[in-house]
Amino acid sequence: MLHTGGTLGMAGGRPSALRPAPFARTLRERVPELAELADIRLEVFSNVDSSEIQPESWVRLAQVLARRLPAVDGAVVTHGTDTLPYTASALSFLLPGLDRPVVLTGSQRPLKEVRTDARLNLIDAVTSALRGPPEATVCFDSKLYRGNRTLKAAIADYDAFESPNFPLLGTLGVTTSFAKGLPPRRLRLVDRLDPRVFLLKVFPGLDPALPLALLGQMRGLVVEAYGAGNVPVDETGGRSLRPVFREARRRGVAVVVVSQAPRNAVDLSLYEGGSAALSEGAIGGGDMTSVAALTKLMHVLGVHRSMPAVRRAMERVVAGERS
Repeated sequence: MLHTGGTLGMAGGRPSALRPAPFARTLRERVPELAELADIRLEVFSNVDSSEIQPESWVRLAQVLARRLPAVDGAVVTHGTDTLPYTASALSFLLPGLDRPVVLTGSQRPLKEVRTDARLNLIDAVTSALRGPPEATVCFDSKLYRGNRTLKAAIADYDAFESPNFPLLGTLGVTTSFAKGLPPRRLRLVDRLDPRVFLLKVFPGLDPALPLALLGQMRGLVVEAYGAGNVPVDETGGRSLRPVFREARRRGVAVVVVSQAPRNAVDLSLYEGGSAALSEGAIGGGDMTSVAALTKLMHVLGVHRSMPAVRRAMERVVAGERS
């Protein structure tokens, strides 16, 4: 079990702010049942709010997991909920071919509180690390999700996550049930990321001068477009995004288009706006979440240099992140 921080291990609360707190003693005192499930080796990787987790943290976490996994049956990573889907997605790309479970979990209330969801989430996560599919997953509110298909959907509900385009990998109720998930392969560590990626949400009134000014600072751009991948391209109103795609192509910036709609997939050939993006070299993100597209693009750009190689890698399914 690798503890990174987050609400699960925090202390305080209203009227004071939640803050990171010592974790090992709290875990032993509050969830002694874990010792009945498994021989758990706890390692404190970090103890921070998940808003402080950065791409460099993902790389170090993947490196620790790659060293530790051969000696254990599975791993649980405790993590704050705000950036948990980003870490789960990143680990799926940094550790392709997992041959045993890596389960991320957290909580909406600290473990020390009476009405906490942390106890059950930890018990379910350890169970999933022993019996679940060999991939990076998220265990929360008695559900097991594919990590790179997950989004945080609620701030104040225990049922905090959803997987819009992929079914559950497991349910943990009175009985437990797990899907096979990805086929186990040989565990590898591909610990390279390039964080020079930007996420652009298209909205009515977006001035293209803003993303144009930023293109020189990035190697990759994820565009959250309307619907099936549509963007404004009418040149008469001064709000066309065609110059952004054109300039990105000229500069060698990889552009991936996903949808603002959480369900279904983009089809850049369906509307004029998407077709224009496609003609300028944009890559369709299929049914990937923006989180998965962002983390995958960071990883792909860390590994590949040429645009054809980047395109092939983004369109290839690496860890079940797209249909």
